[in-house]
Amino acid sequence: MTAVTDEDHGKGDTSGKPDGRWDDGLIARRAAAAEAREAGETEPRTPAEDDPDPQVEAYAPAEGPLPTRLDALRELVGLSRARLDRDTLAEAGRVLDEAAARQRLSSRHTVIAVAGATGSGKSTLFNALAGAPISDTGLRRPTTSQPIACSWTDGAAGLLDRLAVPGRLRRRPHPGPAALDETLQGLVLVDLPDHDSAATEHRAQVDRVLALVDAVIWVVDPEKYADAALHERYLRPLAGHAEVTFVVLNQTDRLPGEAADLVLDDLRRLLDEDGIALGEHGEPGATVMSLSALTGDGVPELREMIGRFVQDRTAATRRLSADVDAAAARLRGVYVGEGRPGLGERARDEFTDRLAEAVGAAAAGQAAEREWRRNASRACGTPWLRLWRWYENRGLPGSLDRLGQALTPPEEELTARQRVEQAVRIVADDAADGLPGPWAQAVREAAFTGAQGLPEALDELAVKAGAPGSSKRGGGSEEGRSTGTGVPVVGAPVSGRPAKPPRPKWWPAAVLAQVSMTLLQIFGGLWLVGQIIGVLEPGLVIPALIMLAGVVGGPLVEWACAAAIRGPARRYGQDAERRLREAAAGCGRARVLDPVAAELVRYREVRERYVTVTEFSTTGR
Repeated sequence: MTAVTDEDHGKGDTSGKPDGRWDDGLIARRAAAAEAREAGETEPRTPAEDDPDPQVEAYAPAEGPLPTRLDALRELVGLSRARLDRDTLAEAGRVLDEAAARQRLSSRHTVIAVAGATGSGKSTLFNALAGAPISDTGLRRPTTSQPIACSWTDGAAGLLDRLAVPGRLRRRPHPGPAALDETLQGLVLVDLPDHDSAATEHRAQVDRVLALVDAVIWVVDPEKYADAALHERYLRPLAGHAEVTFVVLNQTDRLPGEAADLVLDDLRRLLDEDGIALGEHGEPGATVMSLSALTGDGVPELREMIGRFVQDRTAATRRLSADVDAAAARLRGVYVGEGRPGLGERARDEFTDRLAEAVGAAAAGQAAEREWRRNASRACGTPWLRLWRWYENRGLPGSLDRLGQALTPPEEELTARQRVEQAVRIVADDAADGLPGPWAQAVREAAFTGAQGLPEALDELAVKAGAPGSSKRGGGSEEGRSTGTGVPVVGAPVSGRPAKPPRPKWWPAAVLAQVSMTLLQIFGGLWLVGQIIGVLEPGLVIPALIMLAGVVGGPLVEWACAAAIRGPARRYGQDAERRLREAAAGCGRARVLDPVAAELVRYREVRERYVTVTEFSTTGR
């Protein structure tokens, strides 16, 4: 096909209409309107318009995984808006919007763009496929300044409106073999400006239209087929769209001998390096071929391939599926992490142990056990020993009890607040381990936000339980000192004691036995005194034995009671520790573990949606 210059194109091309006139936009429409008025018609037809009663077919819902994937992507974006920034989700949102827009339009049509660099011959190939010189060709560059569309059938107006192709640049193929080819019915061919044009607006139009068409024919020439701008800016980023991509090596008539095959092989090598799957040997992928649009060599083969592609009517679905693949690949880093994140039983138990340590649950249990033993000693001990212990517990300087309370182990010098903060930090790190960055940050924020006020709440629990180291708000006594933030120093002296434990049923019998032993001592002692002063008859054996029985029996009763209360006292202390431990665990669970678990559940939900988006991928990405 010979090149047509601007001058020739404006003069006398009469191909394109049955009556020998070529429709060239505004002038042709005015002429048609004048003829219509002469003939008495009120609404003249223009070639830029579709038939008065176009057979517009709504987009048929795609069978297969695409609707499921789009629904999953939509849910994924909705669940992630509160955790991911707008820029991260922008591409996925654009894909959803464009998919919805494409599905509202005709599914009978396949929109294919012809793209290429300056001088590659894409407009010549466009004209060869259309069978008419629709797009300007010649030496002037850039020749194509706006997208020009050629539609083989009616009903494509909505698709062309979406591409923003003006009405004056919408054409129909020249009546002839190309227009009558049944396999091309439904084809909408769009000639794009040069993607390497010096005009910025031209490149912007190329980028805009390429994001909307169903397929692309990339036209390269022997000089620029390895151009880095083409491969790095377009082919490599669109590697996942191989099934809707044609790469045509044009101008093979300029290559001598076997040079065309060598260049074509090198082009295939470059495409393979770009990550583009090549559709060879029946495998899905990009179509790569060589031709000469000027001489027509190879054009019928390309037209035949395009015809099969159009009649398959899956280009739009495959394009949208590839767009979903690309959006999912960009989002992989924010949804897929290493390992299996979550809160296991071990992490929960360790968190509970640290809170119990911070609240002093073990010390509270020991204090409860000691209190049980102390009450038993008071109830079952000899009066003389009780009197001595009362004296000792008066808190005189130098007493052993005060000295023991004043000594705090070095490992207990950390404040309860520090212990709680450490426990929250550790459980947050365990839960976030293996999560992608945004979700790990969300888990940590949930843990630290929930931990606000947790030390004070644990302090209140310790105060209610009378745990060692606890102090009531505002207490300023030395025995009830805290950190100054309402959180006690673990191991600090006790300001109060736990409630008195209940007494066993056998305690009254033990008290009665101890009273009896004391009465025997008193009775035996008075008898001996009476004998000494002469009031009673001499006889030291019996009163001495009675007094000895009381003296020996009192400690024996106390020892027996101490042995009997050892088990109940231990169980009572363990029960007190357990109650305080469960209370601290419940507080930590409500404030920290439950919010963290909620974030993990949200992440699992979005991960499931992401898996649904990717597992049906047609590109294997």
